[in-house]
Amino acid sequence: MRTGVWLVGARGSVATTSIVGALALRAGLAAPTGCVTELPELRGPALPALSDLVLGGHDLVCTPLTKRAEALADAGVLPARLVAALTDELTGVEDDLRPAPTGGSQADRAATLVRELTGFRDRHALERLVVVNVSATEPVAVPHPAHADLAALRVALAGPDDVLPASSLAAYAAFTAGAAYVDFTPSTGARLPALTALAAERGLPYAGHDGKTGETLVKSVLAPMFAMRNLAVRSWSGTNLLGGGDGATLADPAANAAKVESKQRVLGETLGYVPQGRTRIEYVEDLGDFKTAWDLVTFAGFLGTGMRMEFTWHGCDSALAAPLVLDLARLTAAAHATGHTGPLTELAFFFKDPLGAATHSLAEQWIRLGDFVRGLHAAAGGADGPRG
Repeated sequence: MRTGVWLVGARGSVATTSIVGALALRAGLAAPTGCVTELPELRGPALPALSDLVLGGHDLVCTPLTKRAEALADAGVLPARLVAALTDELTGVEDDLRPAPTGGSQADRAATLVRELTGFRDRHALERLVVVNVSATEPVAVPHPAHADLAALRVALAGPDDVLPASSLAAYAAFTAGAAYVDFTPSTGARLPALTALAAERGLPYAGHDGKTGETLVKSVLAPMFAMRNLAVRSWSGTNLLGGGDGATLADPAANAAKVESKQRVLGETLGYVPQGRTRIEYVEDLGDFKTAWDLVTFAGFLGTGMRMEFTWHGCDSALAAPLVLDLARLTAAAHATGHTGPLTELAFFFKDPLGAATHSLAEQWIRLGDFVRGLHAAAGGADGPRG
């Protein structure tokens, strides 16, 4: 199944790493480490092959993709040998990267995006198209009356004021163009009633929000442990230090607040209460594309005995996120092909703040994901087997 992956924020670190990774996997130059869909439990005929993914996207910046890849290699995010070996392939993807539309009304900008998406699909004879938002985190959207009604939204988009945040405008354009949508950020995206109605009108699936790659991934394993052992978590405090473009974006208080809210939700919803403490995010430019998280947990055991746990996570966010971007594109395309519409709650495994999730426990989310993917393969009508 020839599948287009249109990346919003296509020249950013996560998108560039995803593109280089997909090209390297296609060329047999790297192993699919970190790609969940390449595990034996999930591989099968419903998923588009990694070699069938066609990459494009748009961004506000215009730095050539090869230069972005070289910069990431210099920073230790990408192997320099891969960047050198894939220069021609990166140049080929460059042909399908577009500047983000600016000026005019939001209706004008949406129409431009729709033309780009449909042109991309036609050029490459794509069977499915998935738009994935990996752009910078936005502040929490200011509510607008048009967010609640699709007809009102269409009228408001033609007016002089911006009524949608950029992530939601991308979702609107994706649905209008007949493409599925995935939000890998904590931004608003498709989480508006008017966009829910548009996805239903077009029979499209969507997924999100905020990819789970580091500290929150660990929380989603540890918090259920405390709950299942009936241990009382008294406090849980975390400090996240990160550099790179994401860190610079999160230096803005409004964007920072949106990210912190997404990261904290797992504790209250897993434990059934909110322990003392908070998560702090700080921008440390010298860390570049790497991030460090330090967490301190205090808890009480039998007879009130006080105890504590500490952990440190140091990782490269782009290298952790990129394989998940490819996973989500494959899974969402397969869900679309097998008739799924609306929010894909079964993909909660991948997100900090998943749509409609009944649980934040990683183990339970994994079971739901496995059941969902087996259903996709059964609907595709073939026996399980590796695809590459």
